[in-house]
Amino acid sequence: MRRVVALVAVLGAAAAGFAYVNSAKPPWYERLRYPLAYEQIVRGHARHYRLDPALLAAVIYQESKFRSSARSHSGAIGLMQLQPSTAEGIAIRTGGTRFRLDDLYEPEINVRYGAWYLRHLLDKYGDERTALAAYNAGQDNVDRWLREGRGIEFAETRAYVDRVEKLKAIYRDAYGPRLGPAPT
Repeated sequence: MRRVVALVAVLGAAAAGFAYVNSAKPPWYERLRYPLAYEQIVRGHARHYRLDPALLAAVIYQESKFRSSARSHSGAIGLMQLQPSTAEGIAIRTGGTRFRLDDLYEPEINVRYGAWYLRHLLDKYGDERTALAAYNAGQDNVDRWLREGRGIEFAETRAYVDRVEKLKAIYRDAYGPRLGPAPT
């Protein structure tokens, strides 16, 4: 009888732990699952470009999982997966005189360009979800969707926006004080 009672107690504790893990993960767990690399770079560029640092971290995680050497099949490079032509335009707009493709593998430069671009999209569209859609699908697509009065047409882009929004909440919960406040 004691073995049955002990087994029931163990199973009950396991079920309670399973329910807790599936309902609300503690910050320590989220920090293990969703690391924050280049923390000073993320905080500094978020502050400089008036971005929520949790949003910037979420975009980086979604784009590259914080791997500075990431390169996509479409040719996007680095932490924020910037297309070389987009990055070259950003370099020119921000005073750069000698853009080099290899610059995109440098975390500080890649995040600076990506943060500038994200701020540009937020200013242009005035809405975080639309800006994220443009980051993923391109401004031409988003401009067309808006002109035609449609929402995000690409399922992949809808999933991207939802995922980044979820990651933003995770990074805010897991790293809040370390990341610093969102701009007001």
